[in-house]
Amino acid sequence: MPRMIPGIPEVTLVNPRADRVKQVRALSGRPARSRHGQFLVEGPQGVREAVRHAPADVRDVYLTAAAAERYDEIVVAARDAGLFVHVATPEVLAAMSGDAQGVLAVVRTGAVVTLVDALRAAAAPARPLLVAVLANVRDPGNAGTVIRASDAAGADLVVLAGESVDVHNPKVVRSTAGSLFHLPVVTGTSLPDAVAVLRAAGCVVLAADGGGEHDLDDLLDVAGATSRDVATPDLAGSTAWVFGNEAWGLPEQDRALADAVVRVPIRGRAESLNLATAATVCLYASGRAQRAVRAG
Repeated sequence: MPRMIPGIPEVTLVNPRADRVKQVRALSGRPARSRHGQFLVEGPQGVREAVRHAPADVRDVYLTAAAAERYDEIVVAARDAGLFVHVATPEVLAAMSGDAQGVLAVVRTGAVVTLVDALRAAAAPARPLLVAVLANVRDPGNAGTVIRASDAAGADLVVLAGESVDVHNPKVVRSTAGSLFHLPVVTGTSLPDAVAVLRAAGCVVLAADGGGEHDLDDLLDVAGATSRDVATPDLAGSTAWVFGNEAWGLPEQDRALADAVVRVPIRGRAESLNLATAATVCLYASGRAQRAVRAG
């Protein structure tokens, strides 16, 4: 028998057809998320990060008895934060979500954060900003992966602009692997408005596109150099990267919003890189260029 964690009841939810189970499962759809202001976090990694970094927004945590034993650090952290922890049968967890891996949380969407407020919170003296902007990115796996890559590269925030996917889509949340709770993700803005705000905050706006006039490696070679041509973007400064849709990239009117268009060099015979990979390369290039300033 699984060893239960002190202070946590044994199995409390046994009916996979209960109203509570149906209400939780409904959050996989956008209408229920919008109506209730809540979303699902599925799997131990995402739930662990939600409990650690956003406990005030976590409404309920659900685990099977086996998962409660295996991931006892989640149970202890949730209990210490005063959260509601429910132990359920595997059938109940499966009815709530097919991707829970025995661990699930219901999290409040929280107050809407504007781009201006997010930038104000991220700004630090003598430290350059790094921002990822997704323009009309529809694929949830790509969007979530870029959020995760942004977090790993040290970006300050992510913007989902235009007709991008809902950030609380379950596949987006899973693909972030918990990074959704590490940095602000701003939604509800058009690309032109986002670019205007970011430029006003001091960011050079770079569009990532295979036909760009600037080579990413060339920009890295001169990043931070005083001898750099003034017409060449400086990756060591505050930078906002704009990444386009998976299928059609960035149309001309979107590229025209940027200060420069940058291509990732392709040295082999691959035709191109997918969105998430290209975004990761660009963000890490900026992270490297800004490393000395940020470390200081």
